[in-house]
Amino acid sequence: MDIFMASEDSEAKPIFVEDGITYVSVNHSNLILLAVTPKNADAAMMLLFLYKLIQVLVSYFNRLEEESIKDNFIIIYELLDEMMDFGYPQATDAKILKEFITQDSYKLQKEVRPAPSLSTAVPWRNGSAKYASNEVFLDVSANGAVLRSDLTGQIRIKPELSGMPNLSLGLNDRLQLESSLTASGGKGTVVMEDIAFNQCVSLTEFERDRIISFIPPDEEFSLMTYRLSTLHIKPLIWVEAIVNVHQHSRVEYLIKARAQFKTRSTAKNVNIFVPVPPDADSPKFRTNSSSGSVKYVPEKDAICWHIPSFQGGKEFLLRAHVALPSTGGGEEDAPRFAHPPITVHFEIPGLPVSGLQVRYLKVFERSGYQALPWVRYVTMSGDYQFRLA
Repeated sequence: MDIFMASEDSEAKPIFVEDGITYVSVNHSNLILLAVTPKNADAAMMLLFLYKLIQVLVSYFNRLEEESIKDNFIIIYELLDEMMDFGYPQATDAKILKEFITQDSYKLQKEVRPAPSLSTAVPWRNGSAKYASNEVFLDVSANGAVLRSDLTGQIRIKPELSGMPNLSLGLNDRLQLESSLTASGGKGTVVMEDIAFNQCVSLTEFERDRIISFIPPDEEFSLMTYRLSTLHIKPLIWVEAIVNVHQHSRVEYLIKARAQFKTRSTAKNVNIFVPVPPDADSPKFRTNSSSGSVKYVPEKDAICWHIPSFQGGKEFLLRAHVALPSTGGGEEDAPRFAHPPITVHFEIPGLPVSGLQVRYLKVFERSGYQALPWVRYVTMSGDYQFRLA
């Protein structure tokens, strides 16, 4: 494993073979982390290990850069010694590594012993956690993107559970997974693709019974990520824009935003960024009193329309105009402006737009305590754009 400084004109491919040696590299903060092997190794596993190494080093040093490597060389050496053994990845969880490789371990004041959890079947949890009130919080979120017309989402777990609990998660009956290649995806069916589980999930039990069973780490984590195989997705917030450019004078905007979801749901903290020319001046805005506030954001060359609460079925209008510097000359000399897309950011609590629903979340622990499961649905905007003509 080597770490180099990256040069500005470096055009090295992330994976290439030279004289029978495979080189796999990752760029991070002007550094190149490089793994090499003379064998026919799994390149995807090597890439994943490099990214895990970055996560561990950032967890230790807050920022991974040239100075942090120079100042903490001994700790990095010890981490690499524990994270990989004879070319095989071993412990890659920063929380477990911190149990026996501390910031001052290079002083060698005492013998360093591996964490007991590394020798068990559950290396991501040591079983010593104690909570006065045993609760587990589950977030089901989805991100929609207009340009790609797809939905990506994840299930996040925040476990505040004592001991070594075993959790069982059941999803809606109409859930259909990509493993069923002949699935037709009938009406009401949620077809999921590109599913990735956290390492704590028992894949054997999932393949056999379609039950997501796991012993969670003692921290908030992503249990599952997925993508929905939906061909046509109705944008939750639809934005229309009319842009009139008066050369050598001003640009006028008429922006209409419409919430295309049911009235019982409300989008929170809606921010609509409308791009303006980089040399815009003297912006002026006009909206209804109930449709939020507007401000000019020069560092983004955009107008930000902030709507704190956007109820389903509602529609708001924004009129704006910005002045342009006079350039002189005729109409043919007037500058032409490229229009970046309008971007929208929002979240809608309580709206499972993906159709994914939790039927049950059961907690089993040998001491028999009663746990309180909390489930929250939230839809977030993700990469949500509208192109201007």
